[in-house]
Amino acid sequence: MFALLTIFFLQFANKAGSDVVCLSPTALEMRQERGIAIDSLDYAVSPLYLDSIRSMGAKVLHTSRWMNGATIEASSETIEALEQCSFVDTIYTTRLANDSSTIHSVSLRKRVAATNDNMLDTKPLNSNGQLQLINLPPLHEEGYKGQGIRIGVADGGFYHADSLASLPREQWLGYADLTDCQHDIFSQEGNHGTLCLSAIMGQKSNYQGAATQAQYFLFRTEEHYTESPKEIDNWVAAIEMADSLGLHIVSTSLGYSGFDDEQFNFAYSDMDGQTSRGAQAAAIAARKGMLLVTAMGNDGARAWRYLSTPADADSILSVGAVNREGQIANFSSYGPSADGRIKPEVCAVGEGTCLINPANDALIASNGTSFACPLIAGMAACLWSALPEANNMEIREMIIRSCDRYDQPHEQYGYGIPNAWEAYTMATTDLPNTKHHTPYTKIIHNGQLYILYNGEKYNLLGNKIECEETYMK
Repeated sequence: MFALLTIFFLQFANKAGSDVVCLSPTALEMRQERGIAIDSLDYAVSPLYLDSIRSMGAKVLHTSRWMNGATIEASSETIEALEQCSFVDTIYTTRLANDSSTIHSVSLRKRVAATNDNMLDTKPLNSNGQLQLINLPPLHEEGYKGQGIRIGVADGGFYHADSLASLPREQWLGYADLTDCQHDIFSQEGNHGTLCLSAIMGQKSNYQGAATQAQYFLFRTEEHYTESPKEIDNWVAAIEMADSLGLHIVSTSLGYSGFDDEQFNFAYSDMDGQTSRGAQAAAIAARKGMLLVTAMGNDGARAWRYLSTPADADSILSVGAVNREGQIANFSSYGPSADGRIKPEVCAVGEGTCLINPANDALIASNGTSFACPLIAGMAACLWSALPEANNMEIREMIIRSCDRYDQPHEQYGYGIPNAWEAYTMATTDLPNTKHHTPYTKIIHNGQLYILYNGEKYNLLGNKIECEETYMK
């Protein structure tokens, strides 16, 4: 049976004795290229503290260098003892013990909550419409399909993803299971991750994902039988691992507002980009140079109509859903964030999205902001392939500035539907703010890329700057 034990997040007071930087050579190289300094957040949690809590009977499930803590499984007696330790700052309960009957009902609740992700019989089935709406084909035609970009996909199970010809394994960097699930990530415990992966990397004769030449790392963070704050800790662990691996983008088609135990539920006021550990981690990831793309949520027609976390985070791209005609899907969650920021930032096709069926490698259609999210992540990857000197925030801003509602944002559309080709041309040939192709030259100054246009210097966002050119490229 699926008996659960009590899970806690334990935050340490400091990082005493820690001298390990948790970054791969690839990640270190990226940091150097972007001019991002190593700081205390890059060091592992204290090994001394981990040894202590293990000796007291706690099982360490995850550590978080960004949150300076550990997700642990422990008895109430162990927790009482830990509360007396000087190195322990705060202890949060993230999942209570439940019996198997409760778990069964939770599993049913998850399926009901995912109604908007049900498969649809919609014809004709091809990927053209969803790519054309964000005007991605011109970038593909120019040869920019995500090559050189490393993408993480954080989701539930990836059923059959390892056996589908349409998801070529040679483009995978690896995968990791950060959950308590009893089966491997390619088994029967969920196909949601596979569906999302197909939208971004799927390749068939009549189907093309948004970024077919990127490299991918798969993270399972969603617990199949429960809905608890512990899953946020799973997700934070995945994002930190993505940073350690040197990934450029993480696509996340999940979110949290309510839980099996209602005492953990978030209020709308908590959707402020600061309250949840997920939102905190997302903001840190942005500072570390990653671009996070998250689904807005499918609660637009429900009592809880708002976004969920980590879509509330600052400096990310949260994604709402429209149909192929660009009309908002009624289920797409509403913004703004609780602190008044525009949410979602962008929209893509999430109603009738064409995907690859994990069961048979055939094409299907399905609904959900879950499927709009990887389309935007793929768009970002293609744009980053075309402009490799750009940083994550420049790519984000280019996408937002290309949106059709940029000057009149909306609580469901956000800034609207982005235009991949326009984002690219604005960053290259459209300086300053012209639609015409004109000669330009790239300049590298202090490790940053700028554009020389008609004798004036601009950054990749089209803003005029003053700098001395060091060399031409």
